[in-house]
Amino acid sequence: MTEHERYSRPEEDAGERLDRQWGELLQELRLAQTGTQILFAFLLSIAFQGAFQNADAFTHHVYAVTLIASALAVGLFLAPVSFHRIIYRHKLRDRMLPIASRMAIAGLAFLVLAMTGGVLLAIDVVVSRPIAILIAAFVLLWFVIFWYAVPTWVRRSMPNGSGE
Repeated sequence: MTEHERYSRPEEDAGERLDRQWGELLQELRLAQTGTQILFAFLLSIAFQGAFQNADAFTHHVYAVTLIASALAVGLFLAPVSFHRIIYRHKLRDRMLPIASRMAIAGLAFLVLAMTGGVLLAIDVVVSRPIAILIAAFVLLWFVIFWYAVPTWVRRSMPNGSGE
């Protein structure tokens, strides 16, 4: 049984199911895109602050990883839009949807890194570095638990592995 067959409703045909799933994915992406784009814009502005230019190498390295993770998240969250535009009217939604879903999941992984890096950059200013690293590690763990571990556990606990 394919993912699309498991995630269906009796009253909808295959095309309606794909349309619904695509709409659900777009709603999720809209939420993720907005926050990630704001984070990315904020991170871009940091590099031009005088205080940041005088920061140590650790801060610059964390910033670089955080900015890149944020950019990759934005790219992955926007990729399904480009994908859709390129294959629009070619009747490939059944192939596009699983790929776009994987792009969104990968985008969330990069967003987790960007959020953790952003927390580390901000907290490092107000508490000692070891405490800041500990807090950032906790934030990372928090995201991993609630964004990945809990959904994976719920999915695996379902008798047939489906969410519906």
